[in-house]
Amino acid sequence: MTDSVRIVPANQAACEDLQTVFGARGSAAICQCQRFKLAPREAFNSYPAEERGLRLRAQTNCGEPRATTTSGLVAYLASEPVGWCAVEPRPAYQGLLRVFRVPWEGRAEDKTDESVWAVTCVFVRAGYRRRHTSYALARAAVDFARERGARALEAYPMLTQSGEDITWGELHVGTRSIFAAAGFDEVSRPSLRRVVMRIDY
Repeated sequence: MTDSVRIVPANQAACEDLQTVFGARGSAAICQCQRFKLAPREAFNSYPAEERGLRLRAQTNCGEPRATTTSGLVAYLASEPVGWCAVEPRPAYQGLLRVFRVPWEGRAEDKTDESVWAVTCVFVRAGYRRRHTSYALARAAVDFARERGARALEAYPMLTQSGEDITWGELHVGTRSIFAAAGFDEVSRPSLRRVVMRIDY
């Protein structure tokens, strides 16, 4: 159920809450949602995890409720920060533009179109999963992008099978089901395990 989930723009969340979601160990703590920001791999590896965390703080403007921009959403269950969704204009993600072929296979798209937004990460911390928080985050991302002038929102989730073991490093992009439930339509299947989904406003 998602009734008890509260979702706020990341600038309205305390920086400590944001880091609670990402944790101190594991892939999320290492990445700090910079995989699609810092590309190619050499650029990503040139920034230690601490620097990636500082970049995330600057990108989100966490703890700055009057900020006019932010790079995502934070989910709470009661007062506990439990989830994160990265959602911004698509050109903000250099990895999408320069490295990853998934968004572009079989499509003629203007990569620099600021009116098309993208969701690149949907993450719920360990201990709070399987409560439909990711579904709530995907729905909130639709409203968030629309309210800020997006004409479309895209996502690039994994195709999953029941019982299939998928690492967080792959699944942080979300699953097809959470975006379908939020009203996204399938655009293409550029690989056996990845789908491009989109909602036009």
